[in-house]
Amino acid sequence: MRMLAILGCLALLIALAQARDPTPLNPAIDMRGFLETASEAAAHRESRRLSERDFNAWSREPGTVVLDARSREKFDLLHIAGAINLSFPDITVESLAATLPDRDTRILIYCNNNFENSPRAFPTKRPMASLNLSTYIALYSYGYRNLYELAPVLDPQTSMLEFASATAPIAAEIDSPALTR
Repeated sequence: MRMLAILGCLALLIALAQARDPTPLNPAIDMRGFLETASEAAAHRESRRLSERDFNAWSREPGTVVLDARSREKFDLLHIAGAINLSFPDITVESLAATLPDRDTRILIYCNNNFENSPRAFPTKRPMASLNLSTYIALYSYGYRNLYELAPVLDPQTSMLEFASATAPIAAEIDSPALTR
């Protein structure tokens, strides 16, 4: 009898725990879908990392877009000449449709972690938090597949890439004694 009472209490506790309102799900946030897409995007990305030479050559070809997903402030300080800015937090279905309406457009991306010796314009992030990764996964999740990423770490002072600044002379934005003299 005592065992039945204990089992009854245990069953009641389990039922109460299951009846309690669990943390509500948010249909606008899908961790499982993100992880699956990130895995697919990672496999896709492996053969799409470009040398400085290829990135530079491809960036000049018609129909190619160089996308900078850094903040507008950092973009204005210093960016690859000809790049367009669509800040990562602003990537949405609508902004992509306005900025990159053709999902087959060849898109070249780069981020802070591609550059050294210019911490004001290109502050380094932790490797696993690199904006290239987030941007690549986001664009992939929106159906863009013609994506390529700048692979190496470059010094803007010695890079063959051309840079532009919307706020000041370029030399002032590259934290290098040779260019700021």
